[in-house]
Order: sequence, then structure tokens, then C-alpha cells
Amino acid sequence: MKLTDKRLSEGILFTDHYQLTMAQVYFKMGLHETPALFEHFFRDNPDYGVHQAGYCVNAGLEWLLDWMQEAKFGDEELSYLRDTKNQSGNRVFDDDFLSWLEVNGNFSKIKLYSMAEGRVVHPYAPINIVEGPLAMAQILETSLLNHLNFQTLIATKASRIRETCRGQLVLEFGARRAQHFAANAGARAALIGGADFSSNSGISYALGYPPKGTHAHSLIQLYMAMGQSELDAFRAYAEVYPENCLLLVDTIDTINSGIPNAIIVFDELRAKGFEPTGIRLDSGDLAYLSIKAAQLLNDAGYANAGITLSNNLDELTIWQIISQIQNEAPRYDLDAATILKRLSFGVGTRMITSGKASALNGVYKLVGIQHEGEWKPAIKISENPEKTLNPGRKKLWRLYDEFGKATADLMTLDDEDPHDMGDFEIFHPTIMGKRRRISQKELSRIELLHDHVLNGDGNWDVARHGIEEIRAKRNEDVGFLHQGVKRLMHPHIYHVSISEKLMKLKMELIEKASK
Repeated sequence: MKLTDKRLSEGILFTDHYQLTMAQVYFKMGLHETPALFEHFFRDNPDYGVHQAGYCVNAGLEWLLDWMQEAKFGDEELSYLRDTKNQSGNRVFDDDFLSWLEVNGNFSKIKLYSMAEGRVVHPYAPINIVEGPLAMAQILETSLLNHLNFQTLIATKASRIRETCRGQLVLEFGARRAQHFAANAGARAALIGGADFSSNSGISYALGYPPKGTHAHSLIQLYMAMGQSELDAFRAYAEVYPENCLLLVDTIDTINSGIPNAIIVFDELRAKGFEPTGIRLDSGDLAYLSIKAAQLLNDAGYANAGITLSNNLDELTIWQIISQIQNEAPRYDLDAATILKRLSFGVGTRMITSGKASALNGVYKLVGIQHEGEWKPAIKISENPEKTLNPGRKKLWRLYDEFGKATADLMTLDDEDPHDMGDFEIFHPTIMGKRRRISQKELSRIELLHDHVLNGDGNWDVARHGIEEIRAKRNEDVGFLHQGVKRLMHPHIYHVSISEKLMKLKMELIEKASK
């Protein structure tokens, strides 16, 4: 693909065809510049099969804003649309619509009300509200979902792994198993979610992080194929990297070859004034091998050498490894806590692809339209209650209980504030009749959605944040969650609710539409 074709495919035409055809319908009906409200939210937390997430971590917003800032209909895009034909050979897009796109085909009139990256987010609560001219807000849908759903999915997986690892080093190792350049977005999201570093060099440098990693089995295989040995391979690596020598010890026999040869090299390094970094284990019973490695390294005088584990890890596998070490280390007269402090975890495939939860069920729905000078709520009704929308212009609040823990995310209409409601009831967003009472005595609250607009200079009026700041927000929000919400299996369901006023509006619209 030519570079020009790459720019074309990643620019404003990075959208579904039906978004463009709908935009032309709006134009022909004179509705294209009608102010509209769309909401981006997701319906379910990721389900990995035998375990499930109880929350998600928002990610991807800054990359979306960058894309929106640059995306526009230029001569090349308009030329392709002009040449698009239907099955009868007739043009799909008319000149009057294309002329309008030539002048107005950008996102400068779009306003976003967004959750900050790194914030914990929950099903049905809006992560982003898009306000702007109907046609361009419609065209935005596909790219917005693409930018935000994937990074949120991966940040969530990384956060669960971070929590399971008990503060130990987490490395993102997934570039080789990712879906093409999604490796870059995935690595960024993993860093937001809690990975300390990535092995992906390019995105690490771009984000201001040193890439991390050691050698592969091929280094040992090479030396053996040339008639030399594993020990020769280790010595070669140590000669080039004496200050950061971490050796992969499971190419031949971890216990009887890899670790003993690593210790020989470590002794040689120490004699030269260098302390080794440690070893990596990439196969076998990682819990048992961690215990045996700790024992062998301790006996050789390397009680501070690190032990990095890799090979199809995820949060459940890591939890099992940690539990096994805690149970079995005393048999070898070893302190489990000391071993655990030496561990770090290289997580690849199951982080960068989110394992069995391959997509976030994020959607983008019209919830309001300005008609005759007033905002009118829009609703979609479904036989599946979970797909019936919560309509209208809304605010989103996070409520905290008397212990300072997040207890509910509350959607209200735009003119409501929980502090003005006295003691009040909140309602389930999809199950009619399910409610909960909130007392002002135990209530503190923050508003979660903040507005971003393009300034006259074409830049967003939003402060850019480094990964460390975004990750700090994740750490804070996860810390505010009750422990049950963070369980690896069968987590407590966090309450996302709607106000009584919003519930009544929803019921009125459902009743009106049913007549």
C-alpha cells in the first residue's frame, strides 16, 4: 500500500460506509447541521470465561483527539467519494453534499464531554458525550469506537494483572501476538492500566519510556548449532550487557543446566565488579521453578537476583502462581514473601489481546436532538431491556459512601445535582423497579464528564497528560473501589443508576412510542 493510500485509510475515511450515506440523508433532508447528542458507553464488563472483570479503565481519548484534530475531507477524499458508484453504476454521493463536506467536513464544531483517561468506568454510564452538527457527529462514530473501545479493553486487562501482581514489576511483552499496529495502542493502554514497561521499542520511546526485555531462546540455539554451549551464549550476552544481565535459563534444562550456567556467569560478572540482574523463566511449572531458582540462587550468594516469569500469563495464572509459592515455599525452608518480592512478570498474548474477551461491547447512540430551539430526548426501545437507551442530555456523578469508597455512578438529567435531592432513590438503568435509597448523610460526589472543544487555532482546549499522571488516576480510582468489585472471579456488581427524574422521562418516552 502506498504512503498516500495509508494516509487515506487512516484519515477521515476511517469510518464505516453507512456513516457517510446517513450523513448524506441528513444533508438532503436539511438536518445535517442540527445540533445532536450522542453517547458512548459499554454494556458489559469483559468476561474471560472462567473469570470476569468488575470494572474497566478508560483509555484512548488523547489519541482520538489527535485524530479528530487532523481528520478532514480534502481533495483526495472527496475525489474517491465522487467516484463511488452503486450496483447500478450511479454515483452514491452527490456534488451538493460533497461541496458541503469540502467546507464543513471536519470536527471543529464538535464538543466532547469525556471521562478522563485512567478513570475507572462502568457499564451503561456514558464515557463520552458528543455534541455537534448531526452529520459530522454521525461520521465520528466508527473511529471514536475504534480508538476508545480497544484501549479501554487492554487497560482493563492490564489493571487486573497489576492488582494481582501485588506491586511487583509488570512488563508488556505482546507486540508479536497483537493485531498488526494495534500493538502500539495496546502497549499504551497497558501502560495506563498498570504495566511498568513495554518491550515494544517504538511506542516506548514515543511515550517516554525505556523499552525492556532480554534475549530469546534463539541466542542459545545459535551457539549450540555452531558447536558451542549454553554457557558460551550466556557469556556472550554478559560480555555485551554486564550491567543489565538477565539470562533466559529454560532452553535446555532449567534446574540442571540453565540456572547453574547462569550462576557461573554471575560469578564471573561479580569478579569484574558487576551485579547480575537475574534470570527469566519462560516454560514449565513457573511456581515450582521460581522456588527452586530462589533456592539455587540463594545458595550461590545471589539472594537479590530477580526472577522474571513469562509464558501465557494472565491475572488468574499469576494468582495461582503466587498462591502455589505461598503454599510450597516453606517445604524448602524458604520465605514465600521474600520470593514474591523478587518476581516480575512479562505478560504477552493475554494482555495485548485481552485473552478470551476479544472486544469491548462499546456503543455510540443518539440520545438527543435540538428541535425548534429546544433539546428533545431521543430513545431506542428494544425487546432486550438492556438495549433500551437512557435518553436526553445528562450528567454523570460518582457517589462515595461514608467509608470513602465509590458506591454508585449516577446518571441524572442535565439540570440535576445529587446534593439538591435530599435523601433520594436511584434506579437500575435497565431493570424496571430495581432501586436503592441514598442518604445525604453518607453522600459525597464528583462530576465525571468534562468538556473538550477545538479552539480557533485548531487545538483542543484540554491539558495533555503523561502516562504517569493517567496511571496515577487509575491507581486512585481503583483504590476507591470496594474489594468485592476487584475480585478476579464473580466480582460484586458495581451500581450504575439513573435518577428518578431520568427514569420517569424514560418511561414517558417508552409509553409514547408504544402508542
